[in-house]
Amino acid sequence: MAVKTRPTFRIGELASRSGVTRDALRFYERRGLLPVPHRTSGGFRVYPADAVERLRFIKRAQIVGLTLQEIAALVTHRSDSGLRRCRQVRDLLRLKVADLDTKLSELQAFRTTLSDYLDQCERTIAGAGKGNAEAAAHCPVIDTLTDHGNRRAQNA
Repeated sequence: MAVKTRPTFRIGELASRSGVTRDALRFYERRGLLPVPHRTSGGFRVYPADAVERLRFIKRAQIVGLTLQEIAALVTHRSDSGLRRCRQVRDLLRLKVADLDTKLSELQAFRTTLSDYLDQCERTIAGAGKGNAEAAAHCPVIDTLTDHGNRRAQNA
């Protein structure tokens, strides 16, 4: 009776099948995202067939915005029970949503500032077009930014 062996892949084969470079595979291995592969007598890395699915998981997790550190936490808990693992994912996603909400607020505030600056420029340009020499001599945004920089230097 023949013993069935599970397929394995050398690093080049795994890179080709997964769409990840050899350097990325070595990096993932160092970061704990991939288990340390077995080595042949010649020193070649040999990865189990399930490494392809692990790499697909890593790539999909990156696409949804998870960091490699977060992904490593998820893959190291693969043996946890479904409910425990789901709680870990839920907690991680709660943090990601809160972080995203903060970034969105910051971006909205930044957008408001830029819109205000744009309005100032539009008013100045319109005033200069009507013969307002004082408006033509200054850019209110540059003046504002320069004033803020001077105030910070004076307060330091």
